[in-house]
Amino acid sequence: MTSTRSTGSAVDHPSHYNQGKIEVIDFIEDQNLGFHEGSAVKYICRYPHKGRPIEDLEKAVWYLQRLIALHKGGK
Repeated sequence: MTSTRSTGSAVDHPSHYNQGKIEVIDFIEDQNLGFHEGSAVKYICRYPHKGRPIEDLEKAVWYLQRLIALHKGGK
C-alpha cells in the first residue's frame, strides 16, 4: 500500500501519527488489524509525540485488556 502522507493537519495526516517512514493508519490497514489492535497500535505510536504520554499508554493498555477479555469470552 502506498502511503497517503502529506504535510498534515489535525484531521488529515496529523503530525503525531507521522513520525516514521509510514503513517500509522497505513500500517494498521496493511496489517489488517481490527479495531482493538489498531487502537492500541495508534496510542503506542503516538504516546511520545502528542503531549500526554501516560494517558496514551493507559489507553493502549485498556484496548489490549479489552481484547484479551473478548478472547477469553468476557466483555
